[in-house]
Amino acid sequence: MLRKFKIAIDGKEYLVEMEEIGGVPQPTVPTQPVTAPESVPAVEVAQKAEPAPTTPSVAAGADALTAPMPGTILNILVNVGDSVTENQPVMILEAMKMENEVVAPKAGTVTGLHVAQGQIVNPGEALITID
Repeated sequence: MLRKFKIAIDGKEYLVEMEEIGGVPQPTVPTQPVTAPESVPAVEVAQKAEPAPTTPSVAAGADALTAPMPGTILNILVNVGDSVTENQPVMILEAMKMENEVVAPKAGTVTGLHVAQGQIVNPGEALITID
């Protein structure tokens, strides 16, 4: 039996249907369609504005450092052309409300950034190339 739920994530409402397995059947209640939230006034948007994220510099090669887990890039600590040492933090990845340092696996020079600040990444996605 499918059950419908209305959930809110980051202020946006979603209507989801889930199949109940092994539960006692509940009577269904007709639902109304979820409407899109009203647009936010420009003044309010300007107050919430964040700095523009940096853009990735080049395409990733097979030797790029990859994301160890899904998360959001909070901060990039190096730029293309910077020299790094082994185990030096190169970016901060937020996963499950925790900030995780991504460190350089070897000493070298940053030759490519493949993500931008604020970008959501999945495990195995290229982050940075160090040669």
